Amino acid sequence: MTEPAITQLEAMPGDWQRALAVVAHPDDLEYGCSAAIAAWTDEGREVAYVLATRGEAGIDTLAPTECGALREREQRASAAVVGVSEVEFLDHRDGVVEYGIPLRRDIAAAIRRYRPELVITLNHRDTWGGVAWNTPDHVAVGRATLDAAADAGNRWIFPELVEQGLEPWNGVRWVAVAGSTRPTHAVDASAGLERAVRSLLEHRTYIEALTDEDPETYVRGFLTGYAQATGERFGGRPAVAFELLGR
Repeated sequence: MTEPAITQLEAMPGDWQRALAVVAHPDDLEYGCSAAIAAWTDEGREVAYVLATRGEAGIDTLAPTECGALREREQRASAAVVGVSEVEFLDHRDGVVEYGIPLRRDIAAAIRRYRPELVITLNHRDTWGGVAWNTPDHVAVGRATLDAAADAGNRWIFPELVEQGLEPWNGVRWVAVAGSTRPTHAVDASAGLERAVRSLLEHRTYIEALTDEDPETYVRGFLTGYAQATGERFGGRPAVAFELLGR
């Protein structure tokens, strides 16, 4: 019996200028997505980050007040490596982010502020491929981002945002979900992979708490392995995969 053909991934659309990445925690974007962001900023595209939390509950040996400030610094340094200077934190509580109206409103407001054509978020489903349970924060923020992409364009949803000077933005054309087990598109990671490694390494305190392995060995192995595996469905080039949802 012959093996089934591997479904190839399409190239991401290129006819856009502004993107907004919305995720739950510091390091969420760096685990596999930042090589694409480096490629985009190299092309002169504008990318901004919005994080729901400061990751303050992420390191067992650090109290949340100390940890949140440290992880914010690491995230800003990490973003700078791939050409992102706009990094905003919404100050929802790490570990207990709730899907609901307040979260949707905050993300819709961010979309109105940054006016992106492309919105990026992380896997919003309950599991990672049916083999590992996803965290509630990822699920809540991912789902709220999908909804807020539409909320941002409706004048009568969150009318208080108009009163704050945030006019509706109906210009979101796509939402790209990173870390999806149902990817449809990809970005060539060849040019951005080395900066992706350095970007994730900026989260050194978190990584050192996560693993006993040498941080660079751990980071390089993780990101290179992911990019090469994705590349098997993208013409053999190392790649970052997304599930692209149209609006």
